[in-house]
Amino acid sequence: MSSTIAASPIADRASGLSARYARALYDLADERKQLDQTVSEMAALGSLIGDSAPLRQLIASRSIDAAEAARAMEAVLAGQGFSDLVRHFIGTAVANRRLRDLPELISGFAAYVAAKRGIMTAEVASAHPLTDTQRAQLGARLAEAGYGRVTIRESVDPSLLGGLVVKIGSKLYDTSLKSRLQRLRFVMKGAA
Repeated sequence: MSSTIAASPIADRASGLSARYARALYDLADERKQLDQTVSEMAALGSLIGDSAPLRQLIASRSIDAAEAARAMEAVLAGQGFSDLVRHFIGTAVANRRLRDLPELISGFAAYVAAKRGIMTAEVASAHPLTDTQRAQLGARLAEAGYGRVTIRESVDPSLLGGLVVKIGSKLYDTSLKSRLQRLRFVMKGAA
């Protein structure tokens, strides 16, 4: 999915706290010529958190002392081979009592990098997992609509019954069967 798009302002993509942290990490990684490595490591950290229930519990816990949380996170990150830059970034977040915000900081960084690179993210919800063919067709449709450089973030929502809900930027495209049935129900109430 190539071609270029008009990127929305970076500030719109990552707001507030996550934007400040994202900008700081991006600038430091760029300055040190470690940007691609940092992007990769932050994505890996997001996956690690998603796959590890104990790590999610550590992040969510309000009862753990900041110093203890910092030691635990440092042990996890060092054990997984994360760079000094990412480990220092996470250490700073923990020292600033932002450990609970770590998932938001990671997604904010990903959004900031995507915006800097002119890539938009399409949030796609479907009743069933998309096939490779459907993914390719969706990418082609988005390109036709003027969204050339798009990454697709998929989720499954069985309550949709069928069809898709696509959110890209500030636009929402809802072709789900659930939505169609709700509109039909509304029309039928008006006709009665």
